[in-house]
Amino acid sequence: MKSRSKSGDDAKASAPETSSDDATQGPEARKTLTVGKPKADTAATPRREGVRARFAPGTAKTRAIERTARPSCPAASTPASAAPKPKAAAGRAAAPTRSAAPARPAPVARPGAPASSIAQAKPGTTSTQEGVRLSKVMADRGLCSRREADEMIERGWVFVDGQCISELGSRIDPNAEITLAAQARKRQSSRMTILLHKPVGYVSGQPEPGYEPAVSLIGAGNQFDREAAQPFDFSHLVGLAPAGRLDIDSTGLLVLTQDGRIARQLIGDDSKIDKEYLVRVEGKLDERGLELLNHGLELDGRKLRPAKVEWLNRDQLRFVLREGRKRQIRRMCELVGLKVVGLKRIRIGRVRLGDLPLGQWRFLREDERF
Repeated sequence: MKSRSKSGDDAKASAPETSSDDATQGPEARKTLTVGKPKADTAATPRREGVRARFAPGTAKTRAIERTARPSCPAASTPASAAPKPKAAAGRAAAPTRSAAPARPAPVARPGAPASSIAQAKPGTTSTQEGVRLSKVMADRGLCSRREADEMIERGWVFVDGQCISELGSRIDPNAEITLAAQARKRQSSRMTILLHKPVGYVSGQPEPGYEPAVSLIGAGNQFDREAAQPFDFSHLVGLAPAGRLDIDSTGLLVLTQDGRIARQLIGDDSKIDKEYLVRVEGKLDERGLELLNHGLELDGRKLRPAKVEWLNRDQLRFVLREGRKRQIRRMCELVGLKVVGLKRIRIGRVRLGDLPLGQWRFLREDERF
């Protein structure tokens, strides 16, 4: 019994000695007893960027620049002579005929493709160095004005030999076939042409101080054909412009149109549309003067086109001209000793003034052509 208590006392005595030794060893000794890898020193490890830092403006661009500037190991260890060629260079070496090819033609969209889809055109069809501008060819053929042609080309509404042309400045063979998309034809058919019986005192073009422009007479109250034609709408005034001038002290037929085709047909440099006038004059005119009025006069140093001039009665002449220079008839009469006291235009091409009352207007009918 005594021996057991003694051994128990020995055990109690030995226990505090061991715990006291562990306590005196400190944290360093306890670290050696841990299981697994030791933790890294947090002071030496850089702190990871937060979300705000990673998504700050310009961070992605900065990182991309750093990655491209950082050399890779294989490239650094490979000699320059042994380095593989870039794919682009290899492609050029494999196709030497491409570098020797002629100048690329203007981009042309594939048939049926959207206007933004560009493909090569036929050789000699849309070369930027040869041919004639597409817009000029369209205007010369009377398809539209050059301004309207540029707008249609931009929208992809013009086809040359079946291929859509959507780039401004494209050049084509002047004999190529040109067709317009349905949208372009629909727009052209919706444009209005108006015939006005202009009174004296109204200017045909830009307004002058103290005078009203002729377009101010276009309204619902002055429409002559309101019962037979469509009613007036303010959209009919958008882009409406006179196709030819008529002096402020002259009266008669004045054409105003939204259609560039008609404007070019009537006032283009190569226009062959004649205009007929009734001119009341004062003075005497011999046979030589009448011959000069028909052919032989010039204005501003430029010879006039041949005209048709004849007497209707003792004080009235009939003029038929194919040009419309400023105050042309009045100046022609002055050159042969006559003074114009009244001038009225009664016909333009095949369209006549007819019974249209003074100061009123009507639409050009579908069956009328200049």
